[in-house]
Amino acid sequence: MTPLYSFLAKGGPVMIPLAVLSVATVACALERAWFWTRFLIRENQIVKDVLEAAHYSLEDSRKIASYARHLPIGRFLLAPLSLQHPTPETFRLALESSGDREFIQMRKGDRLLETVVAVAPLFGLLGTVTGLIATFNSLNIGGGASTEAAGKAASGIGEALITTAAGMVVAILALLVLRVLITLQGHQQDYFSQVGSELELIYRQIWYEPQRHQMEDLSQADEPRAVLSVESRP
Repeated sequence: MTPLYSFLAKGGPVMIPLAVLSVATVACALERAWFWTRFLIRENQIVKDVLEAAHYSLEDSRKIASYARHLPIGRFLLAPLSLQHPTPETFRLALESSGDREFIQMRKGDRLLETVVAVAPLFGLLGTVTGLIATFNSLNIGGGASTEAAGKAASGIGEALITTAAGMVVAILALLVLRVLITLQGHQQDYFSQVGSELELIYRQIWYEPQRHQMEDLSQADEPRAVLSVESRP
């Protein structure tokens, strides 16, 4: 038997769900590591290119964000840039709704890790109880202790200790992964808020307000002409 199988066998049947929880935790950690690594490596460059392009062309900025739409930051910036002549309020609403969708994806796996953190110690405690039960059942109170009974008692104590340790290890591992993910999510929420505010400010100052002032000037220039035309009538 392999050392791993021997270790699981010594812990008793409770080690089976603990092994499943440990595999699920490692799989979730690897998937989230791939997600965040692929995301964070290109994030700053995408944001820089989109904001720089937004100063001279919203269409170029939209194309850059569209090329990065397979990443959360690309989809986040693409949502408001895809609108046709939006008001600042609509622009901000598109940013907020897109950010909410991306944060849901970033929190993927949190519920699984929270479940592991809560359930793994309970399985360890269950293994402790079953191990102690096996220990007491093997004891011959008031009689001579045979070698076989002593071996069964030692096996029960070993099962109790192994499952307790295994449950704690799995819970600690899941908790560490969860805390790292929560830290990254908090950082990204702040970063998305900052980037969204910068993009909205660019849109207001460079595109929306000058266009609105230009339309107001044209309307004011047309008013005197209309007055003169009325006054010139006989």
